[in-house]
Amino acid sequence: MRDTLTAFVQRFPEPLAVMLLAAVPITELRFALPFAARVLDMSLPQAFLWSVIGNILPVPIILMFLGPVTSWAEDHWGGLHRFLDRLFAYTRRRHTARFDRLRDLALITFVAIPLPVTGAWSGALAAFVFGVESKKAMVLISIGVVIAGLVVSALTAAGVALLS
Repeated sequence: MRDTLTAFVQRFPEPLAVMLLAAVPITELRFALPFAARVLDMSLPQAFLWSVIGNILPVPIILMFLGPVTSWAEDHWGGLHRFLDRLFAYTRRRHTARFDRLRDLALITFVAIPLPVTGAWSGALAAFVFGVESKKAMVLISIGVVIAGLVVSALTAAGVALLS
């Protein structure tokens, strides 16, 4: 896998490659930053900068288009609409009380914890599901991404094997 990623990355200038890796859901910043520092031998501050920028870039797009996409699904794709409707209703029913108690801090923390299924993409989805206004969500998610970047930078500097 490392060789495949290295071959992919060599097609782009390193900062752009790191930004692209950080923009991908699932791996996001928690993979891109240590990859940049360890495999590409980028300095930790550079790896942090490009990973944070790359991880934040898709957020406004997600926040802008998630509503229209679900509306389109409602009109044109009944199965997807029913699935999303049930998923969002279930999520709201199970988590609204907890989310409302800490609202802003909950969103920041959810994005900041560098674990699978957390991060900017999931944070944008959570903001949409719980009705957080887009501009506010963008700020909160960005704060969470910066915190996640600091955590991953510290782990990378400490030599924790995040790429295994």
